[in-house]
Amino acid sequence: MTSAAPDGRDVRPPAAPDASQRRDLRPLVAAATTAVVSLALVLAAARWGWLGPDVGRGDGFCEAARPGWVRQPVNTWSNLAFVVAGLAVAWYAADRVRLGLTMGAHPGLATAYAVLVVLLGPGSMAMHATQTDLGGHLDLLSMFAVSGFALGYALMRFVRRGPAFMAVVFLVAVVVGMAVHLRGGSVPPVGHAGNAAFAVQVGGAVALEVALIRRRSPRQDVWFGLASVATLAVAFAIWTTGQRDHPWCRPESLLQQHGLWHVLCALAAYLLFRHYAAEHAP
Repeated sequence: MTSAAPDGRDVRPPAAPDASQRRDLRPLVAAATTAVVSLALVLAAARWGWLGPDVGRGDGFCEAARPGWVRQPVNTWSNLAFVVAGLAVAWYAADRVRLGLTMGAHPGLATAYAVLVVLLGPGSMAMHATQTDLGGHLDLLSMFAVSGFALGYALMRFVRRGPAFMAVVFLVAVVVGMAVHLRGGSVPPVGHAGNAAFAVQVGGAVALEVALIRRRSPRQDVWFGLASVATLAVAFAIWTTGQRDHPWCRPESLLQQHGLWHVLCALAAYLLFRHYAAEHAP
């Protein structure tokens, strides 16, 4: 549609920006920088023993420890799936139009989530590559960072608060999770108490997402959320078969169930983000 200017010239409305003009590469830069720096640090730490002595941390998983500075190669390198998933989140988040209602209003949260998903990779690599105590702590810390985000973001939307409220919930979740982990203990069937705390936080986030879907305002995506939960459930079923004492354990095999657990969890994390980004007004 055009209109005439006083001098008779046609005046056309400005064209809407195309996708390339809308793209904000800051999420991708943040995630990529995090990936490069964190991977370089964890690989250097494994190569030169910065995380301490090998105490067999994580040797309850099936893969046999190899000689050299990467003790469990399959369980180590499979964590690159988290880096890929985090970069995929950042690439998607570069277009704010696709971020949905809440993340579109607070795009920094999408960048933060991308960075945390990336860090899951080096965090878990720190344990599987070195089998050190400190590596095990970094593994759980990266897990609680993501479960704390999921819990905080769900609660923020449920009580209709802002990112500052979410930040408080996130910090509390991480601190409490690490405290439970450091206290120790065993909780069947997930093993270490830290794993149980992680499962509780994820379960709380899922329960809140279900409540948000039932509330219907704003509209939450169902299918991406279901796909994320289903993928995580399949991943956990596979995880249970990847223990050293399981009859399916093949310590020398290149096909390790725990490695597949990493890949599926990375997919679940990406699908969870797509669930967040699909939120829209009723």
